[in-house]
Amino acid sequence: MNTKALTAEFIGTFTLIFIGAGAGALGIGGLVGVALAHGLVILTFAYAYGPISGGHFNPAITISLWTAKEVDTPTAAAYIVVQLVGGIVGAIVLAFVLGGTQTGLGATVLGEGVSPIQGLVLEAILTFLLANAVLNTAVSGKAGNAAPVAIGLTLTLAILMGGPLTGGSLNPARTLGPAVVTGNFSNIWAYFVGQIAGGAVAALLYNNLLKSAD
Repeated sequence: MNTKALTAEFIGTFTLIFIGAGAGALGIGGLVGVALAHGLVILTFAYAYGPISGGHFNPAITISLWTAKEVDTPTAAAYIVVQLVGGIVGAIVLAFVLGGTQTGLGATVLGEGVSPIQGLVLEAILTFLLANAVLNTAVSGKAGNAAPVAIGLTLTLAILMGGPLTGGSLNPARTLGPAVVTGNFSNIWAYFVGQIAGGAVAALLYNNLLKSAD
């Protein structure tokens, strides 16, 4: 197994939770600040670690690329484990820095009046859009060196819309980390099911319709 790639995935996912969830916990900059914090982490770390690991930092993206047959099963499994651990460690360190979990650690929870099914559908749609951006820019090679920009901006706009409703997670590691540390697992299944489904559908659409013939 590629130790460099696993290290890159751990650091990238850790940073996404530490910075992204941290911005949510602190509340500085409001929704725009939280969206930019997540988007900028993905943009910068995709440039930094993309050549090493592909810059997934998200189990839903790894599952999407596995569904598209862009990643083999052992690599996908190892990436997912490392990403989930990175998310949990990121939340643990965030709780230490903030002096506890009183802020909620930026946990992604359903907004008032949002049902689990509504949350599932929204997370599925938004994760589909993120995976679609990854597949049609980075994987296809169409966007060249601008792919991280497109992916980071997609995550930003998704959080701007989905943040008030579900927290705009789009990422099982982003949801799991703060949930483990705060002990709040309410409706976590809706996030996981929606995110995995959205990523998988994006992969199927890419492979069967949108992928350019070589």
